[in-house]
Amino acid sequence: METIKLDGESRMQKSVKSLQDDFNSIRTGRASASLFDKVNADYYGTATPLNQIANISIPEARLIVIQPFDKNALGDIEKAIQASELGLNPSNDGKVIRINIPPLTEERRKDLVKQAKNMAEQAKVAVRNIRRDVNDAIKKGEFTEDEKKKGSDEVQKITDNYIAEISKLSEEKEKEIMEI
Repeated sequence: METIKLDGESRMQKSVKSLQDDFNSIRTGRASASLFDKVNADYYGTATPLNQIANISIPEARLIVIQPFDKNALGDIEKAIQASELGLNPSNDGKVIRINIPPLTEERRKDLVKQAKNMAEQAKVAVRNIRRDVNDAIKKGEFTEDEKKKGSDEVQKITDNYIAEISKLSEEKEKEIMEI
């Protein structure tokens, strides 16, 4: 039974980690290299993550500088950023790409909060689905009724902890988005 619970908890941890990665891709009012974690540029016919073909630096609070390792990739990187859902306008000077992060409007902030809440809700659903799978595995296992009940109770406690962690992450992200 322990391996069933440990497997379930491991899967729940992965759901929380995935949510954190998703939250990193949401643009707040500040410059962050993690904004580009999910942006892929066409590099010699292959979709390649930006951080593998360029150096991304943050010299100022609202400025991102992207310096490609290969100057020929500048145009492709610029196109990938424009095509992404980040809503950023890169400026290419022939050597580097500079991106000014404009302050977010109140309406855009509210949209981002909705997006973050939706991501958090999806993570909670994933954790609950994992709980269901673990409980089903416990029920099908050859355990006594008392062991099954105890196992289900322990799985519920683990689930509650991960749901609380997701809620906390969601609240922190909401505060981060709404701060001016």
